[in-house]
Amino acid sequence: MPHPLAIRSADFEEPPQGLTEEMMARLVREFYTRARADPDLGPIFEEKLAGHWEEHFSKLTDFWSQIGLRTGRYNGRPLPAHAALGLEPHHFKAWLDLFAATARDVLAPEAARFFVARANRIAESFQIGLNIGDKAIAFRAAQAARDSE
Repeated sequence: MPHPLAIRSADFEEPPQGLTEEMMARLVREFYTRARADPDLGPIFEEKLAGHWEEHFSKLTDFWSQIGLRTGRYNGRPLPAHAALGLEPHHFKAWLDLFAATARDVLAPEAARFFVARANRIAESFQIGLNIGDKAIAFRAAQAARDSE
């Protein structure tokens, strides 16, 4: 059985035409500007990233560029970086809501839809990997059922 965080390209639609590095940089910068001001998300980000925002913008632009343009620049391991943050399902909902609003504001509709769909898949995978939320419970139950067969 594949690892729950494995992302296979066959599982995803092709990125929309016309995506550029500038679009991803604008999405990342605008999203994190909004996230820093968010009462739930802002303190989490500031605690870990104060004084390191430009480095984070660069890393996350590489991350989304990997997803949207398949640049191959991002080779990090995002789950371990999030494991010690004390995240709960409501943080993921806030992140996804804010990300979706930002994507709709700064990207063309087709590009926004593509990135929001990817963000939702990533959030689900993170919650499974962090063992939180309904998806993690359902995954554990399904895995236990398969193990008992």
